[in-house]
Amino acid sequence: MASFVRITVLVWADILTAYALFVMMPYLTTVWNLNITRAAAIVNVFYGVASIMPIGMAFLVDAFIGDYRMLLLSSLAYSIGVSFLAMSTPPVLSNAAGNCGAYKPDCIGDTQKALFYTALALIAIGMSGHITSLEYFLNQQIKKNQKSDQDDSEKQQPTNQQIKKNQNSDQDESEKLEPTPCQALGMFSVIIFPIVGCIALPYIKPWSVRFGIPAICTVVATFLFTTGRSYKHSRPEGSPLTTICRVFVASASNMFRHLPPDDYPLPHTRSLRCLDKAVIKTQNQEQNRWKVCNREEVEDTKMVIRMIPMWMTFIMCGVVISIGSTYFLEQATDMNRKVGKLKVPLPILKFFYDLVKDHFKGLYVKVTKKVIPGKYVPPFGIIVAMLFSILCCITAAEVETWRLDVIRRHGLLDKPNDSKEKIPMSMFCLLPQFLLLGAVEGMSNLSIDQFFTNQAPASMRRYLNLFTHGVIGAGTVGSVLSVYVVGKVSERGGRPNWFQDTLNKSRLDNYYWTLTVLSSINLILYILVASQYTYKDPPNEDDDKATKNEGSA
Repeated sequence: MASFVRITVLVWADILTAYALFVMMPYLTTVWNLNITRAAAIVNVFYGVASIMPIGMAFLVDAFIGDYRMLLLSSLAYSIGVSFLAMSTPPVLSNAAGNCGAYKPDCIGDTQKALFYTALALIAIGMSGHITSLEYFLNQQIKKNQKSDQDDSEKQQPTNQQIKKNQNSDQDESEKLEPTPCQALGMFSVIIFPIVGCIALPYIKPWSVRFGIPAICTVVATFLFTTGRSYKHSRPEGSPLTTICRVFVASASNMFRHLPPDDYPLPHTRSLRCLDKAVIKTQNQEQNRWKVCNREEVEDTKMVIRMIPMWMTFIMCGVVISIGSTYFLEQATDMNRKVGKLKVPLPILKFFYDLVKDHFKGLYVKVTKKVIPGKYVPPFGIIVAMLFSILCCITAAEVETWRLDVIRRHGLLDKPNDSKEKIPMSMFCLLPQFLLLGAVEGMSNLSIDQFFTNQAPASMRRYLNLFTHGVIGAGTVGSVLSVYVVGKVSERGGRPNWFQDTLNKSRLDNYYWTLTVLSSINLILYILVASQYTYKDPPNEDDDKATKNEGSA
């Protein structure tokens, strides 16, 4: 069980670091004095790349290095990256770099900039590696401990008859094992650390300390992980992404050959017939895996290709989700955070956001399973997520119009980014749009993940959750392009650009209305694509269990 604790501390450090990185946008606009579009671009590219990279990293895990090495290397990158981030704040290396130590733009020198951007790259690698392997590797250790417990109990059985009698019940009991004290402590800490990150960190004023505490925790967690010697980890066995590449190469090499008659015993689809040429065999190709593939590999590749149009319609959800950690947060920074005499920390919005994200999807599953056939639950859930994204953008536009009106009435239009003067409007006016955005992300992650689970080939099951992260990440990076295009279009005819140097001079309400229109168009497009898609029935849970049991045997 010591291995479980050593891996769980990585989860604790990840949670604390996530809350520290949540305020990256205000840090860039106040300390670095960047305009909102450049700061948002840095944040969105960082989160987007960190969400897309796990697909490539999963290929490396399956084909070359395995989960343990990926987790080790990514944890090292993570700890070094967060440490560099703390070191990039002005006071830390001010004497060595010859800069001042105040949190002002003039104190940000080339050394601080180099450390900052290097830190973001290393943290993105660390986050991607943890997304790829942390949960999978932790489950391997839990199964190892459960198996050892079963072996110990079987040794205590006096007769073979009793062993056979309890053989089936052991499998069910192993899935319903009560958590051990260490596991209970780990789950309890997963609840405690968000509260600590939400309440304690924001009250720490110096940015060097605010980033330094997660850095220390990450370094300690990585050190504890490296001290483990009894981890169970499997060797690389090849990636299904390689199989897809093989199908394309084999079909291209047989491009000018004729397809044989349909005498294959396995069923196959009539679409994408050009890929069927990958199964053509000649005397010299039978031993070359890159020149000939079997029918099952071809059909799996077709499944993936047919999902691409649906996949493209999910990207808009990522565009909407990206505004939560950038423009929503920047709006809240300048608003009144007091509830009575108590000043509420900014990450409380993330706490409520995560609360809705994690729990709303469970309510949706309970309701829809009773009224909608299983294979249509994910597509309908995606429609619900898109509807919530539209409602979120409408709410955000109305609140921003209200905020700008308050700014004009109180003469705060020219207030600089680093001003300590707050807008006389409660930060909790933004809470409805944060809650709606949490529902968007929760429903998107659940429904897209279920869609991939039901429709993707069984051989790519490990990649399903990573595809979900990749879709949202593509939308997050795409939001940078959307801001640039919308800004260029808005300044046609000599009109001012909607995105100015400061938030108060910008017209985010117009941008939110633009996202409303784009999300509505995307919803219509999704319904058209989804109505033409042929859905498979969800995989049978009993079949999955039987497959797992056969594999373990």
